[in-house]
Amino acid sequence: MATTKPGERKLQILQALAAMLEHPKGEKITTAALAAKLEVSEAALYRHFASKAQMFEGLIEFIESTVFSLINQISEQQENGLAQVQAIAGMLLNFAERNPGMTRVLIGDALVNEDERLQLRMNQFIERVELALKQALRIAVTQGAAQEGEVAARANMIASLVLGRWHRFAKSGFRQNPSENAQAQIALLLA
Repeated sequence: MATTKPGERKLQILQALAAMLEHPKGEKITTAALAAKLEVSEAALYRHFASKAQMFEGLIEFIESTVFSLINQISEQQENGLAQVQAIAGMLLNFAERNPGMTRVLIGDALVNEDERLQLRMNQFIERVELALKQALRIAVTQGAAQEGEVAARANMIASLVLGRWHRFAKSGFRQNPSENAQAQIALLLA
């Protein structure tokens, strides 16, 4: 039997959980089903995670670190505030498209019967995304491309558009691509 490197099994568990989330009409995800998918015992799962909630926290940590490092890259590379907003919104939609299982975590769908703190954490994630959009819009204000009084409303509208597209993607069984025609809609919100 091949030995796994430290942290490798933990990553395999999170990848299997994310893959199971890609089947929205599938059965409820239980630790028994996850263990069966990985061909390990439930006890083996609990050697790496104290609970299923901790497994979801691992997915949320992946989402947060990936998304916010990409937002930071966009902010550093793009000086134009409106272009930052478009790039951030586009990245959020593309992230969901590339990670359908994670989309169910983003919208809270996968967290319905889980610990309440997980949904609270995703709510904070959305607030942080909206804050990043506000920061980009404030840059646009200093560049004369946006009005100061519209920053909060525009950031909220764009965050709502992204959330709506994530919901549509998940509820369509991942057939309705979230990025389809999105740039035109975002441009309208920024006009």
